[in-house]
Amino acid sequence: MRPVLLAALLALAALPAAADKPRLPPNPVYKAECGSCHVAYPPRLLPASSWQLLMQRLDRHFGTDASLDAGAREEIGRYLAANAGRREPPPGVEPRITETRWFAKEHREVPAALWKGTAVKSAANCGACHRRADDGDYSERTLRLPK
Repeated sequence: MRPVLLAALLALAALPAAADKPRLPPNPVYKAECGSCHVAYPPRLLPASSWQLLMQRLDRHFGTDASLDAGAREEIGRYLAANAGRREPPPGVEPRITETRWFAKEHREVPAALWKGTAVKSAANCGACHRRADDGDYSERTLRLPK
C-alpha cells in the first residue's frame, strides 16, 4: 500500500502550479465577447504580453474582425493582464495557445488524426474533448475524446 500512496503523492506534486489554483470564473464580458466565437480560454494559458498583442490586433484576429467597443476592450484587457500566465510566449506574430510548449506536452498523446477529424477540426477547439471547457474546467474527469 505504501508504494501506491507514494506514487500518488509524487504524481500530485508533478502537476503544474496552475492546476493547484481554483478555477478562475471567467469575466462576464470576456465570456460573452470572446466565448461567442470560441472557448473563453483561461487567461493563464498565455503571458500578459501575448494577450496584449492579441487585444491590439482584434480587427484581424486569426482572419476575423473581432473588434470590440472601447469599454469592453479595456475591461477584457485588464482581466487578461491580471490573470495571465507566466509561461513563455509562443513563437510567431500571432500568439497561439496551441503552439506553446505546455500545450504540446499536455497533448502529446493525442493522435494527429483526431485534430483533423470532423468532431474536432482544430487543436483550438477545446470543447470538442474538454466537455466543461466553457466553465473553465479542463480536468481529466471531464475529458472525452470524440470517436
